[in-house]
Amino acid sequence: MAKLQARSRNHFRPICEKHGIHAIGLWTTLVGESSNQMTYILQWESLADLETRWTAFLNDPAWHKVRDEGERDGPIVASINNQILAPTAFSGLK
Repeated sequence: MAKLQARSRNHFRPICEKHGIHAIGLWTTLVGESSNQMTYILQWESLADLETRWTAFLNDPAWHKVRDEGERDGPIVASINNQILAPTAFSGLK
């Protein structure tokens, strides 16, 4: 978890920002199934915006370098679960 947090803090967020991706927040699980879990929410204007910006992020050589260097001794992410959420009319986040 320490390596994942360092990578997220030092590299993931800056590379996201480079591609115009807004990270609403990143959290670790304090109480729940696993305390070895990180959750983050990214904001998109539309599904097309998600596709364009996320593809650019995933293809960024800087991301490949950071990811590969961080996982030189083995993976630091066991699994990834993606969801696309839509805010309700009464949501505090739009």
